[in-house]
Amino acid sequence: MDSKRVKITTTEILSDDYYLLNKITFDYLRNDGTWQTQIRECYDRGNGATVFMYNKETKNIVLIRQFRVPTYLNGNENGLLIETCAGLLDADDPETCIKKEIFEETGYKIETVTKIFEAFMTPGAVTESIHYFIAEYTDDMKSTEGGGLDSEQEDIEVLEMPFSEAVALLDGGKIKDAKTIILLQYAIIHKLIE
Repeated sequence: MDSKRVKITTTEILSDDYYLLNKITFDYLRNDGTWQTQIRECYDRGNGATVFMYNKETKNIVLIRQFRVPTYLNGNENGLLIETCAGLLDADDPETCIKKEIFEETGYKIETVTKIFEAFMTPGAVTESIHYFIAEYTDDMKSTEGGGLDSEQEDIEVLEMPFSEAVALLDGGKIKDAKTIILLQYAIIHKLIE
């Protein structure tokens, strides 16, 4: 952070339940040379990782479907979202995290993942940066049913589908998760499956 332009004056914890919500008061040096005091709430849930899983031979991909209460509260009829496999880093590095999440959520044991970039998803309110990966899989890598961890209250449905079907869902507005949209578009642009 450029400390010449930002001076944090106070940090107040508003909630420290599941994740951390802070109220930050800071002085910011504007482009016109004047200082301005601003107040923002920042939600800190840690950083995450996500992966686009694809099979070049079958031209299939693996996505998941799970309930997301914030989407339900914001009008997503049943709260279910189709997503790429993802999770919070917790104490892991991004590569270790995503391999673990792939196994827990989808049941595939994948050894090789390739990081393609990092991105902030909601930079106006959430500190989270997501590490984006791609990974090829084959049928013989499937070792469990997946579905997530009971200890994390996960109830995940594994969706293996043709890439063309996922693109049709995307084009039809049926995929509404930003990280999934980004990875599907990446796969289209870079012709991961032809």
